[in-house]
Amino acid sequence: MNIKPLADRVLILPAPAEEKTIGGIIIPDTAKEKPLKGEVIATGNGTKDEEMVLKAGDQVLYGKYAGTEVELDGTKYLIMRQSDVLAVLG
Repeated sequence: MNIKPLADRVLILPAPAEEKTIGGIIIPDTAKEKPLKGEVIATGNGTKDEEMVLKAGDQVLYGKYAGTEVELDGTKYLIMRQSDVLAVLG
C-alpha cells in the first residue's frame, strides 16, 4: 500500500531510537527518547500559498511532538506539515 500525502504534508520515516545501556542495564523502549530526525519518504504537492521545498530522501529534523503516527505494513511513520520540519540535514 502506498501513502501519498496531500497539500503541504510529508511522510517521514523516523530514525530508530538509539539503544542505551547504563552500567549493563538496558533501558526499555518506553523510556527511550523519541527520535527527532528522519527521512522524507513522500511529499504532497504543496499549496497555492506554500511551495513544497522538501523532497523524498531528505534527512530532516522535526519538533518533539510534531506529526501524527501511522503504521503501514508493520513500520511506523509520521505524517506532518512541511512547516513542522525544522531543518534539512546536509
